[in-house]
Amino acid sequence: MRSAIVTRPLDPGALLREVATTRCGATALFVGTVRDLHDGRAVTGMDYEAYAAMAERELADIVAEAVARFGTGQVVCEHRTGALALGDASVAIAVAHPHRSPAFDACRYVIEELKRRVPIWKREHYADGTRQWVDPTGAARPRAAR
Repeated sequence: MRSAIVTRPLDPGALLREVATTRCGATALFVGTVRDLHDGRAVTGMDYEAYAAMAERELADIVAEAVARFGTGQVVCEHRTGALALGDASVAIAVAHPHRSPAFDACRYVIEELKRRVPIWKREHYADGTRQWVDPTGAARPRAAR
């Protein structure tokens, strides 16, 4: 199990290799990328910032919770900070488990808790030249609550 806040581009394939083991028959991978549209506005890029020490600690706690809750030590999560272009990966989570359902559940747990608890902020760059900080917890709330 491992987690990290990084400034380099993410390599989801490396995360998959890191969790791979013959003890596990299922591997789930989540990759969050910078998209070109948010709430009807054209997006051209994004900046991610974090309170690094606190973010690292909280992310490690979330990964440890997933390990305990879903019964696998094969969980890796990285979140990128800095300037990202459209299509760049901002977060990657890989989970391996002997069975598919807990692999998916652990992966979902990590991303939902990360969005809710980890102090990472994002500022979107729009096609009209403006920039705006976006509430990172908005994606973690059900659509009806937004």
